[in-house]
Amino acid sequence: MKTELNNLGKSIARWTDAGDRLTTAVPGLSLFRKDEPTQPQSIMYEPRVCMITQGAKRVLLGDETYVYDAEHFLITSVDLPTVVQIIEASPEKPCLGLTLKLDQREMSQLLVDSHLPPPRPQQSSRGMATGELTLPLVATFRRLLDLLDEPRDIPILAPIIEREIFYRLLVSDQGARLRQMASVGSQSHQIARAIHWLKDNFTRPLHIDDLASQVNMSTSTFHHHFRSLTAMSPLQYQKWLRLSEARRLMLAERLDAATVAFQVGYESPSQFNREYSRLFGLPPLKDIINLRQGAASVLEIAE
Repeated sequence: MKTELNNLGKSIARWTDAGDRLTTAVPGLSLFRKDEPTQPQSIMYEPRVCMITQGAKRVLLGDETYVYDAEHFLITSVDLPTVVQIIEASPEKPCLGLTLKLDQREMSQLLVDSHLPPPRPQQSSRGMATGELTLPLVATFRRLLDLLDEPRDIPILAPIIEREIFYRLLVSDQGARLRQMASVGSQSHQIARAIHWLKDNFTRPLHIDDLASQVNMSTSTFHHHFRSLTAMSPLQYQKWLRLSEARRLMLAERLDAATVAFQVGYESPSQFNREYSRLFGLPPLKDIINLRQGAASVLEIAE
């Protein structure tokens, strides 16, 4: 497997030679490269599989830590607010990796077509996990990247290769977790529906009873399984969505904190400032100034 990993890493390095991230012509496939460790960053991990051929990355979800490297992949079965950091990288040995979005419909269809055993009823577990990389999985990813040199073949062959990747994940050591998510009617699937609603409606007032009813769960059961899957309560999840969008608006559109606070659903700018400082470590204005100065420093180095 080491040879296959090295070849895959060389391919990623070639395609990311001009930058640290590439959204490829294969739908859902992105490549990344970092030449040095990074500071922790708050990002939303969408349902995806992440793989590294060199280096290491740390992901914090609530109080739990997940590290993946050239021996382990990371899967995320629902949208999860996380803190991410590259912990092993250098110019001589950059951190090289890829991410592929998971297609829940395709995985559900695979459960039917492949006659895989249905998931056993179980307590909800985290929507994130690491698994052991295998040679067949690495080789399949290598074939997917090879399509970048043959763009005419991507529309036909990429869906076939991705289907194989999803199958190999479903039968991997983390397959039971994914089968839970892909099984319509499972509690994990119900929580995923609630998360989609929160992402689309995070500026609106949150009524837990109504949301629980919407996904056919009692309020207490909903609370329990939501926290089990995401490591936070529905209210904390909504707060993360609001504050992250506020940060984006201030940074990208240069809106002031008071305007943004009302725009993302807060009734009080003072409450917004308190919760923003608690999440990002600085008041809004100081945080945005630091982010802009950091971006300017990167541009100066690039020039």
